Amino acid sequence: MKSAKSQLTALGAPAVIFTVAMIAFPVVYTLYLSLEAFSSTGTTRFVGAGNYTRMVQDANFWDGVTITFYLYFLSLALQLVFGTALALLLFRAKRLPGFVRSLFISPFMMPPVVAGMMWLVILDPSLGAANYILTSLGLPPSEWLASPQWVVPTLAMIDTWQWSPYVALIVLGGLQSLPPSVYEAAEIDGASGWKRFWRITLPLLLPTLVTAMVLRSVDLLRFFDLIYITTQGGPANASLTLNIYGFRTGFEFFQLGYASALMVTLSIIVLGVTLVLNRLRHAVAW
Repeated sequence: MKSAKSQLTALGAPAVIFTVAMIAFPVVYTLYLSLEAFSSTGTTRFVGAGNYTRMVQDANFWDGVTITFYLYFLSLALQLVFGTALALLLFRAKRLPGFVRSLFISPFMMPPVVAGMMWLVILDPSLGAANYILTSLGLPPSEWLASPQWVVPTLAMIDTWQWSPYVALIVLGGLQSLPPSVYEAAEIDGASGWKRFWRITLPLLLPTLVTAMVLRSVDLLRFFDLIYITTQGGPANASLTLNIYGFRTGFEFFQLGYASALMVTLSIIVLGVTLVLNRLRHAVAW
Protein backbone atom coordinates (compact mmCIF):
# COMPACT_ATOMS: atom_id res chain seq x y z
CA MET A 1 0.00 0.00 0.00
CA LYS A 2 2.79 2.38 0.93
CA SER A 3 4.70 1.58 -2.23
CA ALA A 4 1.60 2.33 -4.34
CA LYS A 5 1.16 5.70 -2.61
CA SER A 6 4.82 6.53 -3.04
CA GLN A 7 4.60 5.65 -6.74
CA LEU A 8 1.57 7.92 -7.17
CA THR A 9 3.41 10.71 -5.36
CA ALA A 10 6.46 10.23 -7.57
CA LEU A 11 4.32 10.29 -10.71
CA GLY A 12 2.42 13.41 -9.64
CA ALA A 13 5.45 15.33 -8.34
CA PRO A 14 6.69 16.62 -11.73
CA ALA A 15 3.25 18.00 -12.60
CA VAL A 16 2.94 19.69 -9.18
CA ILE A 17 6.45 21.17 -9.41
CA PHE A 18 5.79 22.42 -12.95
CA THR A 19 2.48 24.02 -11.95
CA VAL A 20 3.97 25.72 -8.89
CA ALA A 21 6.92 26.97 -10.91
CA MET A 22 4.67 28.36 -13.64
CA ILE A 23 2.70 30.30 -11.03
CA ALA A 24 5.48 31.23 -8.62
CA PHE A 25 8.12 32.37 -11.11
CA PRO A 26 6.09 35.20 -12.74
CA VAL A 27 4.92 36.42 -9.32
CA VAL A 28 8.39 36.41 -7.78
CA TYR A 29 9.97 37.97 -10.87
CA THR A 30 7.34 40.73 -10.98
CA LEU A 31 7.98 41.46 -7.29
CA TYR A 32 11.70 41.67 -8.06
CA LEU A 33 11.11 44.03 -10.99
CA SER A 34 8.93 46.26 -8.82
CA LEU A 35 11.99 46.96 -6.66
CA GLU A 36 14.10 48.05 -9.64
CA ALA A 37 14.28 51.24 -11.70
CA PHE A 38 14.95 51.04 -15.44
CA SER A 39 16.77 53.80 -17.30
CA SER A 40 16.31 54.71 -20.97
CA THR A 41 19.54 52.86 -21.79
CA GLY A 42 18.24 49.61 -20.32
CA THR A 43 20.33 49.63 -17.16
CA THR A 44 18.71 48.91 -13.82
CA ARG A 45 19.30 49.94 -10.24
CA PHE A 46 17.76 48.77 -7.01
CA VAL A 47 15.38 51.33 -5.50
CA GLY A 48 13.60 49.18 -2.93
CA ALA A 49 10.21 50.68 -2.11
CA GLY A 50 10.91 53.71 -4.33
CA ASN A 51 8.40 52.66 -6.98
CA TYR A 52 5.70 52.20 -4.34
CA THR A 53 6.51 55.60 -2.80
CA ARG A 54 6.21 57.15 -6.24
CA MET A 55 2.92 55.35 -6.77
CA VAL A 56 1.37 56.85 -3.63
CA GLN A 57 2.28 60.33 -4.90
CA ASP A 58 1.11 59.66 -8.48
CA ALA A 59 -2.22 61.31 -9.36
CA ASN A 60 -2.63 58.99 -12.37
CA PHE A 61 -2.43 55.99 -10.05
CA TRP A 62 -5.25 57.26 -7.83
CA ASP A 63 -7.31 58.20 -10.88
CA GLY A 64 -6.72 54.68 -12.21
CA VAL A 65 -7.90 53.13 -8.95
CA THR A 66 -11.01 55.33 -8.96
CA ILE A 67 -11.87 54.50 -12.58
CA THR A 68 -11.18 50.80 -11.98
CA PHE A 69 -13.63 50.61 -9.08
CA TYR A 70 -16.19 52.83 -10.80
CA LEU A 71 -16.21 50.53 -13.82
CA TYR A 72 -16.16 47.47 -11.56
CA PHE A 73 -19.18 48.41 -9.42
CA LEU A 74 -21.22 49.73 -12.34
CA SER A 75 -20.56 46.70 -14.57
CA LEU A 76 -21.07 44.18 -11.75
CA ALA A 77 -24.41 45.70 -10.71
CA LEU A 78 -25.70 45.80 -14.29
CA GLN A 79 -24.57 42.25 -15.03
CA LEU A 80 -26.18 40.85 -11.89
CA VAL A 81 -29.49 42.58 -12.67
CA PHE A 82 -29.64 41.72 -16.37
CA GLY A 83 -28.11 38.27 -15.86
CA THR A 84 -30.72 37.38 -13.24
CA ALA A 85 -33.53 38.72 -15.44
CA LEU A 86 -32.30 36.69 -18.42
CA ALA A 87 -31.98 33.57 -16.25
CA LEU A 88 -35.57 33.97 -15.04
CA LEU A 89 -36.74 34.40 -18.63
CA LEU A 90 -34.93 31.27 -19.81
CA PHE A 91 -36.12 29.33 -16.76
CA ARG A 92 -39.79 30.16 -17.33
CA ALA A 93 -39.78 30.01 -21.13
CA LYS A 94 -38.89 26.33 -21.25
CA ARG A 95 -40.46 25.89 -24.67
CA LEU A 96 -38.03 28.24 -26.39
CA PRO A 97 -36.20 26.50 -29.26
CA GLY A 98 -32.58 25.56 -28.64
CA PHE A 99 -31.44 28.02 -31.33
CA VAL A 100 -33.10 30.94 -29.53
CA ARG A 101 -31.56 29.91 -26.19
CA SER A 102 -28.14 29.68 -27.85
CA LEU A 103 -28.66 33.13 -29.35
CA PHE A 104 -29.32 34.59 -25.90
CA ILE A 105 -26.05 33.28 -24.48
CA SER A 106 -23.87 33.78 -27.57
CA PRO A 107 -22.30 37.21 -26.73
CA PHE A 108 -19.92 35.95 -24.03
CA MET A 109 -18.53 33.36 -26.47
CA MET A 110 -17.47 36.15 -28.82
CA PRO A 111 -13.74 37.11 -28.68
CA PRO A 112 -13.22 40.53 -27.02
CA VAL A 113 -11.40 41.80 -30.12
CA VAL A 114 -14.43 41.06 -32.30
CA ALA A 115 -16.84 42.55 -29.75
CA GLY A 116 -14.72 45.68 -29.39
CA MET A 117 -14.41 46.27 -33.12
CA MET A 118 -18.14 45.65 -33.61
CA TRP A 119 -19.11 48.19 -30.96
CA LEU A 120 -16.60 50.72 -32.31
CA VAL A 121 -18.56 50.67 -35.56
CA ILE A 122 -21.98 50.74 -33.86
CA LEU A 123 -21.03 53.64 -31.56
CA ASP A 124 -19.19 55.73 -34.14
CA PRO A 125 -20.43 59.32 -33.51
CA SER A 126 -20.76 60.09 -37.24
CA LEU A 127 -21.72 56.86 -38.99
CA GLY A 128 -22.72 54.48 -36.20
CA ALA A 129 -26.10 52.81 -35.90
CA ALA A 130 -26.54 53.91 -32.26
CA ASN A 131 -26.70 57.63 -33.07
CA TYR A 132 -28.85 56.91 -36.12
CA ILE A 133 -31.42 55.23 -33.88
CA LEU A 134 -31.29 58.10 -31.37
CA THR A 135 -31.82 60.78 -34.02
CA SER A 136 -34.63 58.71 -35.59
CA LEU A 137 -36.39 58.80 -32.22
CA GLY A 138 -35.90 62.56 -31.96
CA LEU A 139 -33.17 62.25 -29.30
CA PRO A 140 -29.82 64.06 -29.41
CA PRO A 141 -26.82 62.00 -30.59
CA SER A 142 -24.11 60.98 -28.12
CA GLU A 143 -20.33 60.87 -28.39
CA TRP A 144 -20.29 57.53 -26.54
CA LEU A 145 -16.64 56.39 -26.30
CA ALA A 146 -15.37 59.85 -27.32
CA SER A 147 -16.99 61.55 -24.31
CA PRO A 148 -15.04 61.74 -21.01
CA GLN A 149 -18.36 61.71 -19.12
CA TRP A 150 -19.91 58.76 -20.97
CA VAL A 151 -16.93 56.56 -21.80
CA VAL A 152 -16.98 54.50 -18.57
CA PRO A 153 -20.79 53.93 -18.61
CA THR A 154 -20.49 52.99 -22.30
CA LEU A 155 -17.73 50.47 -21.54
CA ALA A 156 -19.86 49.09 -18.71
CA MET A 157 -22.78 48.77 -21.13
CA ILE A 158 -20.67 46.87 -23.68
CA ASP A 159 -19.27 44.53 -21.03
CA THR A 160 -22.77 44.00 -19.62
CA TRP A 161 -24.04 43.07 -23.09
CA GLN A 162 -21.24 40.53 -23.46
CA TRP A 163 -21.14 38.97 -19.99
CA SER A 164 -24.71 39.11 -18.67
CA PRO A 165 -25.44 35.78 -20.46
CA TYR A 166 -22.54 34.21 -18.54
CA VAL A 167 -24.07 35.37 -15.26
CA ALA A 168 -27.44 34.11 -16.53
CA LEU A 169 -26.05 30.60 -17.00
CA ILE A 170 -24.75 30.55 -13.41
CA VAL A 171 -28.06 31.87 -12.04
CA LEU A 172 -30.02 29.44 -14.23
CA GLY A 173 -28.16 26.56 -12.60
CA GLY A 174 -29.14 27.94 -9.20
CA LEU A 175 -32.78 28.30 -10.23
CA GLN A 176 -32.94 24.69 -11.40
CA SER A 177 -31.69 23.50 -8.00
CA LEU A 178 -34.38 25.32 -5.98
CA PRO A 179 -36.98 23.04 -4.32
CA PRO A 180 -40.39 23.23 -6.07
CA SER A 181 -42.22 22.40 -2.81
CA VAL A 182 -41.44 25.86 -1.41
CA TYR A 183 -43.14 27.55 -4.36
CA GLU A 184 -46.12 25.22 -4.18
CA ALA A 185 -46.61 26.13 -0.51
CA ALA A 186 -46.29 29.85 -1.33
CA GLU A 187 -48.90 29.58 -4.09
CA ILE A 188 -51.29 27.82 -1.72
CA ASP A 189 -50.81 30.69 0.76
CA GLY A 190 -51.71 33.16 -1.99
CA ALA A 191 -48.30 34.79 -2.44
CA SER A 192 -48.00 36.84 -5.63
CA GLY A 193 -45.23 36.30 -8.17
CA TRP A 194 -43.37 39.42 -6.98
CA LYS A 195 -43.52 38.30 -3.35
CA ARG A 196 -42.34 34.82 -4.29
CA PHE A 197 -39.34 36.38 -6.02
CA TRP A 198 -38.38 38.67 -3.11
CA ARG A 199 -39.20 36.27 -0.26
CA ILE A 200 -38.14 32.92 -1.77
CA THR A 201 -36.20 33.09 -5.03
CA LEU A 202 -33.80 35.91 -4.23
CA PRO A 203 -32.80 34.71 -0.71
CA LEU A 204 -32.25 31.15 -1.96
CA LEU A 205 -30.24 32.45 -4.92
CA LEU A 206 -27.88 34.58 -2.82
CA PRO A 207 -25.07 31.96 -2.68
CA THR A 208 -25.30 31.56 -6.47
CA LEU A 209 -25.27 35.33 -7.01
CA VAL A 210 -22.22 35.74 -4.77
CA THR A 211 -20.46 33.00 -6.74
CA ALA A 212 -21.22 34.92 -9.94
CA MET A 213 -19.88 38.07 -8.27
CA VAL A 214 -16.61 36.31 -7.42
CA LEU A 215 -16.14 35.00 -10.95
CA ARG A 216 -16.92 38.33 -12.60
CA SER A 217 -14.95 40.40 -10.07
CA VAL A 218 -11.66 38.79 -11.06
CA ASP A 219 -12.22 39.78 -14.70
CA LEU A 220 -13.70 43.22 -14.06
CA LEU A 221 -10.93 44.43 -11.75
CA ARG A 222 -8.29 43.53 -14.34
CA PHE A 223 -10.45 44.71 -17.25
CA PHE A 224 -8.10 45.28 -20.19
CA ASP A 225 -8.85 43.90 -23.66
CA LEU A 226 -12.08 45.72 -24.48
CA ILE A 227 -10.79 49.04 -23.10
CA TYR A 228 -7.53 48.83 -25.02
CA ILE A 229 -9.31 47.96 -28.27
CA THR A 230 -11.89 50.75 -28.02
CA THR A 231 -10.30 53.68 -26.14
CA GLN A 232 -6.75 52.76 -24.97
CA GLY A 233 -7.52 54.70 -21.80
CA GLY A 234 -8.91 57.82 -23.47
CA PRO A 235 -10.33 60.28 -24.06
CA ALA A 236 -8.14 62.43 -21.81
CA ASN A 237 -7.39 59.40 -19.58
CA ALA A 238 -11.10 59.14 -18.70
CA SER A 239 -11.00 55.33 -19.06
CA LEU A 240 -7.40 54.82 -17.87
CA THR A 241 -7.92 51.94 -15.46
CA LEU A 242 -5.06 50.68 -13.31
CA ASN A 243 -4.45 47.78 -15.69
CA ILE A 244 -4.29 50.03 -18.77
CA TYR A 245 -2.04 52.49 -16.90
CA GLY A 246 0.36 49.70 -15.94
CA PHE A 247 0.47 48.38 -19.51
CA ARG A 248 1.15 51.79 -21.02
CA THR A 249 3.75 52.61 -18.38
CA GLY A 250 5.63 49.39 -19.06
CA PHE A 251 5.31 48.94 -22.83
CA GLU A 252 4.95 52.51 -24.11
CA PHE A 253 7.24 54.36 -21.69
CA PHE A 254 9.42 51.32 -20.80
CA GLN A 255 9.29 52.00 -17.06
CA LEU A 256 9.14 48.30 -16.27
CA GLY A 257 9.91 48.67 -12.57
CA TYR A 258 7.11 51.14 -11.93
CA ALA A 259 4.72 49.15 -14.15
CA SER A 260 5.52 46.01 -12.13
CA ALA A 261 4.71 47.88 -8.90
CA LEU A 262 1.37 48.91 -10.39
CA MET A 263 0.59 45.31 -11.38
CA VAL A 264 1.56 44.00 -7.94
CA THR A 265 -0.81 46.53 -6.39
CA LEU A 266 -3.59 45.54 -8.79
CA SER A 267 -3.04 41.86 -7.94
CA ILE A 268 -3.33 42.64 -4.23
CA ILE A 269 -6.60 44.52 -4.88
CA VAL A 270 -8.01 41.59 -6.88
CA LEU A 271 -6.94 39.12 -4.19
CA GLY A 272 -8.44 41.27 -1.43
CA VAL A 273 -11.80 41.69 -3.16
CA THR A 274 -11.92 37.95 -3.96
CA LEU A 275 -11.22 37.02 -0.33
CA VAL A 276 -13.95 39.38 0.91
CA LEU A 277 -16.48 37.96 -1.55
CA ASN A 278 -15.50 34.39 -0.65
CA ARG A 279 -16.14 35.13 3.00
CA LEU A 280 -19.48 36.63 2.03
CA ARG A 281 -20.31 33.51 0.01
CA HIS A 282 -19.59 31.24 2.98
CA ALA A 283 -21.61 33.49 5.29
CA VAL A 284 -24.58 33.49 2.92
CA ALA A 285 -24.34 29.73 2.39
CA TRP A 286 -24.58 29.10 6.12
